[in-house]
Amino acid sequence: MKTQADKLKNLVQNEKPKDLKTRVIAITSGKGGVGKTTITANLGYALSALGFKVALFDADIGLANLDVMLRVNPKRNILNVLKNECTLKDIVIEVDKNFYLIPGESGEEIINFADEMSLSNFLSQLDYFEDFDFFLIDTSAGIDKRVQTFLDAADDVIIVTVPEPAAITDAYAMVKVISEKRDIAYMILNEVHSPKEANNIFGKIINVAKVNLRSDFRLLMLGYIKNDKSIYISSTKRLLFTKEYPNSSVSEQVFSIARKIAKISERKVLEKEKGLSSFFKKIFSGF
Repeated sequence: MKTQADKLKNLVQNEKPKDLKTRVIAITSGKGGVGKTTITANLGYALSALGFKVALFDADIGLANLDVMLRVNPKRNILNVLKNECTLKDIVIEVDKNFYLIPGESGEEIINFADEMSLSNFLSQLDYFEDFDFFLIDTSAGIDKRVQTFLDAADDVIIVTVPEPAAITDAYAMVKVISEKRDIAYMILNEVHSPKEANNIFGKIINVAKVNLRSDFRLLMLGYIKNDKSIYISSTKRLLFTKEYPNSSVSEQVFSIARKIAKISERKVLEKEKGLSSFFKKIFSGF
């Protein structure tokens, strides 16, 4: 007798993926409290302000708070779609021009309803995202199986860390896990006091990686974000600092990272992307 997991894996293998060009980027961290969700939200807004159509997916299981940061109140989420209580389009929240949120749900509850029929129905609705340029995934912190499922399914992975010994150690542990299945990953240094500090920290991580990880793996720094009171003020008011303080140095740093991501995606346009259909099939069959 085939198990539910077997049926989902067969569906992943047998169904022809839709040719969706949306680039899926997972944003993760080795530990919590490094500003991962704040960066995800502000990076998403920056990309939308640059003219790209962006969706955020809250996959921070157990600590989902993108909706709080974006000052929205989701009534339904992906679980409701799998239950056929609504369509995928019904749960998408427009936060700003070209900027949207897709509310997530815990993996444990999703797997209870992600059977072959509900998954097929879900995948058939992904055409709605056909004109989206980026799909940013805010994952949980750490390297447990659920987080790795999201990282494995994404087109690109960005690791966020801060200048704290424990955070740096956990960030390297995350890099090590990612290097086992990817040829390249990206890093953002958050809450640094200077470019020199950011470069020094990243340099130390690179040096350890060169000694211990496979030689063809590359870790690239997308940029850094300085420790700035405007970020704290915006967060306490549930506002995006890139929108409220667009001319601040930290906003410029986020926009610089957004432009780098756009250029990287342009260079990868001819590569075989996993896309949204492949992403969700791997997520639902991987829990």
